[in-house]
Amino acid sequence: MDSNNPITRPLFGHRKFWAHRFGPAPFLPMSRAEMESLGWDSCDIVLITGDAYIDHPSFGMALIGRLLEAQGFRVGIICQPDWNSAVDFRRLGKPNLFFGVTAGNMDSMVNRYTSDRKTRSDDAYTPNAEPNKRPDRAVTVYAQRCREAFPGVNVIIGSIEASLRRIAHYDYWSDKVRRSVLPDSKADLLIFGNAERALVEVAHRLAKGENLNEIRDLRGTAFMVPSGWQPSEEWEVIDSTEVDTPGALVQHADPYAMEMPSQAASTAAVAGEHPVRIVSRAERLNARRERRAHTAVRLPSYDQVKDDPVLYAHASRTFHLESNPGNARALIQAHGERDVWLNPPPIPLTTEELDQVYELPYARRPHPAYGEAKIPAWEMIRFSVNIMRGCFGGCTFCSITEHEGRIIQSRSEDSVLREIEEMRDKTPGFTGIVSDLGGPTANMYHLKCKDEKIESACRRLSCVYPDICENLGTDHAPLISLYRKARTLKGVKKVLIGSGLRYDLAVRSPEYIKELVTHHVGGYLKIAPEHTEEGPLSKMMKPGMGAYDRFKQLFDRFSREAGKEQYLIPYFIAAHPGTQDEDMLHLALWLKKNNFRLDQVQTFLPTPMAMATTMYHSERNPLKKVTRSSEQVSTVRNGRQRKLQKAFLRYHDPANWPLLREALKEMGRADLIGNGKKQLIPAWQPAGVPGNPCGQPVKTGKNQSSEGPKAGFPRRNEALRPGSRPSLAAAPKRSPAPRKPR
Repeated sequence: MDSNNPITRPLFGHRKFWAHRFGPAPFLPMSRAEMESLGWDSCDIVLITGDAYIDHPSFGMALIGRLLEAQGFRVGIICQPDWNSAVDFRRLGKPNLFFGVTAGNMDSMVNRYTSDRKTRSDDAYTPNAEPNKRPDRAVTVYAQRCREAFPGVNVIIGSIEASLRRIAHYDYWSDKVRRSVLPDSKADLLIFGNAERALVEVAHRLAKGENLNEIRDLRGTAFMVPSGWQPSEEWEVIDSTEVDTPGALVQHADPYAMEMPSQAASTAAVAGEHPVRIVSRAERLNARRERRAHTAVRLPSYDQVKDDPVLYAHASRTFHLESNPGNARALIQAHGERDVWLNPPPIPLTTEELDQVYELPYARRPHPAYGEAKIPAWEMIRFSVNIMRGCFGGCTFCSITEHEGRIIQSRSEDSVLREIEEMRDKTPGFTGIVSDLGGPTANMYHLKCKDEKIESACRRLSCVYPDICENLGTDHAPLISLYRKARTLKGVKKVLIGSGLRYDLAVRSPEYIKELVTHHVGGYLKIAPEHTEEGPLSKMMKPGMGAYDRFKQLFDRFSREAGKEQYLIPYFIAAHPGTQDEDMLHLALWLKKNNFRLDQVQTFLPTPMAMATTMYHSERNPLKKVTRSSEQVSTVRNGRQRKLQKAFLRYHDPANWPLLREALKEMGRADLIGNGKKQLIPAWQPAGVPGNPCGQPVKTGKNQSSEGPKAGFPRRNEALRPGSRPSLAAAPKRSPAPRKPR
């Protein structure tokens, strides 16, 4: 890497700031008293977060704080401040360089509200899970309070909430398209995605006296500029409607092959005309790449997309097509008389850089100020190790791709093993059980495109849909090696895998499945088919059930060979765009046929900027070119239908039977009401359950039995029996997991 180029400079290639002489702090200070004990008279950078402070690399503010500290800066942190005034934001004094503002590891709206827009009763990132410790749209509120506390201070926003709101976006909770978070927060700079490169560069340049409002050349940043602004005269701005759609998803001819001289060129040379220089395709692509580096794509303005769902879908598609760091162009979107300017996404960290980030001197526990309070998110990841980041799956309902990118960034085997040993030696309560070696997915470790040139030119939205790309490496050998070495470490009794598994990739490596099932499954393994029907699966960009069936066959086979009774825990989504009530009925019948009784189920939650959210809002399919006459997508909006689709997932719950009976009759499927093996729900209602408080049998039609519990009442805590499917009533709760480092 070029140490003088801000785009490619190594993450730890800067000369350290003078304050490095103070050395690393036991914990980043949260009070003036802690600052004084460290010998500090001020902080260079103050981080504001909506989470409790846990000094562990799975928590974004700890990772960013320790990274900035390693660059020589004095970093303080203010956690879950009282946002009703600016007083709490003055706790550590005015930062010398900037405030870094984040809502926390989760989007504040997702953190505070369910998919039914109801307020959650707890917060996994707060001591003792206490709710209401952060405001709605926390980034905006915190940034405004920083301005009130110290007028003129530099404010930089980032992490998941800011990333997903960097352009105009549909907001599910207010049911409207909202502006970019930049004009609302009045922040000077937004850093999206994995923020390490841009944040380190900004900090050092500010320390050298540069003005934050003049730093406009960093990838992974967004900012407000006057309408029509361009970095220089050599830049070209094109309208998004001129952007070509990507080519075929499966065909991948080599774009770097030398092109043969054309017949016309040969004829001209013979005729004695001026010689024509034959330009190779590689040269043309290099020239095109150079032009792209100085090209910006103008999206439809906020005023246009807020009133026109079709333009919103077009803007969303364009945004996602410009997400590959190898070929993405800058994006512009007008907000009134000013523009939001987005530079291309950041260059992913190398393995060496990622190792260094994760091996900074974390205390690996909550700040002592919390005493004995329990922080659920900390308890969840306390004995886990993050081995990678990013996801090339492209699932339309997920925000990982929009935030962390499709290129997998993996740590080295040695670095992961060192962290396990450090966890063993430093983390209180370690009993020898590693709860997870994972990340956004459990088995994308060191998987990548076979050719860096093809990867940099690719514009696919997913590497695994509709089929696994022929250029994607699927060798699980590095992960198998890591598992084997991890479980042989001194003091380690067992290594479990808790992250979700991409089973369509796993079936490419039966040896991996055997290793996983034999040594790393604690009775249950979670996977996410999400649905059984092609309609919703095509809108999710998820594989069909054939891949699930192949994986289950191998899972069961290797479990038997290991002499273990183990079960898969499948997750499914109700009310996803493209899902009809009939799709949910077929899924419910599949669940009953396979004796699955799901306890924790998920209703689709439209999160900002996800492609499924675009489908929900616009009723158009952004996976294809968007026009006025393009494919429309059915969406589930009204409360009764959302409740019904969720009820199909919990067909065994008596509280859902009245609604299901009514729906089955409306669908012309009253034949599924009864106590037969092929019927979905019984014709009677038990005592004390909504719909029949007195417990009288409910008859619903001819030839339908009204027998009591013995014949048709599902036992929610049914014991596991050899050869049976498990009841999932006691399965691990699918609660919000801590986001991966920002």
